[in-house]
Amino acid sequence: MSISVKLEAFDGPLDLLLHLIEKNKIDIFDIPIVEITNQYMEIIAQMQTKDMDVMSDFLLMAATLLRIKSKMLLPAEKAEEGEEEDPRAELVERLLEYKTYKYASYELKDLQMDASKQLFKKPSIPEEIANYKEEIDISELLGDLTLARLQSIFHAVMKKQIDKIDPIRSKFGKIEKEKISLGDRMQYISEYAREHKKFNFRMLLEEQTSKTMVIVSFLGILELMKEGMLKIVQENIFDDIWITYQEAFL
Repeated sequence: MSISVKLEAFDGPLDLLLHLIEKNKIDIFDIPIVEITNQYMEIIAQMQTKDMDVMSDFLLMAATLLRIKSKMLLPAEKAEEGEEEDPRAELVERLLEYKTYKYASYELKDLQMDASKQLFKKPSIPEEIANYKEEIDISELLGDLTLARLQSIFHAVMKKQIDKIDPIRSKFGKIEKEKISLGDRMQYISEYAREHKKFNFRMLLEEQTSKTMVIVSFLGILELMKEGMLKIVQENIFDDIWITYQEAFL
């Protein structure tokens, strides 16, 4: 398949390749390398430039395409993972990266054009207006103001402030996260048990300062009981629970 391409000024070999892919409506992830290589070679054969640096870039890409073309004709090589290597993979990655930057440059160019249409004027307020201050006659302003009138205004303002208060949420306290470590509570309870030997479960929990502290203390007692340090006894239902320190634990 051959197409007639009007020679354009391409920014480089990747720009030319991307042009051919979009012109032929080709999937960039499945490039027909033979077809694209032939079209690429036809275009650079028609190029007329004396800049060897520019031409060398196009020729280097031509050599890359020919190398990929030759690899496509050979049996596929397998990677270490056992999957077949695609000779086009590196070229596809370079094209995708180039395409990203190319279209990003278009976006920046559009933003630049939009910005060029905006004009900004520096402030130029006359000094007489900038320094103008309206004179206020305090006696005239407060002429008909009485204490009763002032009190009425004050109560009206305060009522508006009270009306803004949520009758339910305003009673909520501030919620703060308590930093309580289970390990620290277990250490505290074990020291408490060594000192008292036998103590009342309820009395221990009543000494705690918050609900979270009670819960963590309860968990600490269960852990120490599991480790064999504490023994819990309740003789009858609804009787007090007694905790005994196990001397043999030492």
